[in-house]
Amino acid sequence: MFYNPDYFHGQVVVGLIPSLANIAVHAIVMALVSWTAHRTSLATSAAHGPIRIAATMMAAVAVLMLAHIIEIALWAATYMVLAVAPDPVDTFYLAFVNYTTLGYGDVLPTRRWRLLGPMAAMNGVLLFGWSTAVIYDLLRTVTQVIPMKSRESS
Repeated sequence: MFYNPDYFHGQVVVGLIPSLANIAVHAIVMALVSWTAHRTSLATSAAHGPIRIAATMMAAVAVLMLAHIIEIALWAATYMVLAVAPDPVDTFYLAFVNYTTLGYGDVLPTRRWRLLGPMAAMNGVLLFGWSTAVIYDLLRTVTQVIPMKSRESS
């Protein structure tokens, strides 16, 4: 049979678990990064504007990268539990390649769990987009604080 609903739906349901876990991780990290950067921008002086902006952005992006690594690890753990990769050593690599949509194709998931790869890719694309939006918001926030602080001191 071309379409087996049990086969398809089972993979989708299983794939939703790490996807939703990743969204939860990302939401928490995004909230903390945004709150911290906004508070830091308001509390620090404008005297070191470019250095402060660079430091804030570097710290925020480093934390976001760590969040993505954790999210990839959640996919890898799912792959390991389900024996998705032919060799358990390849689970993190397969999760990373899928999450980033790189898709080398040198390590393939077992036939039973093939839909998890595209689900991880969809999850990664959404979360990378979310990270990009937060990075833009932070950059906008930290660069707007400098003129406001300069006006207040006059």
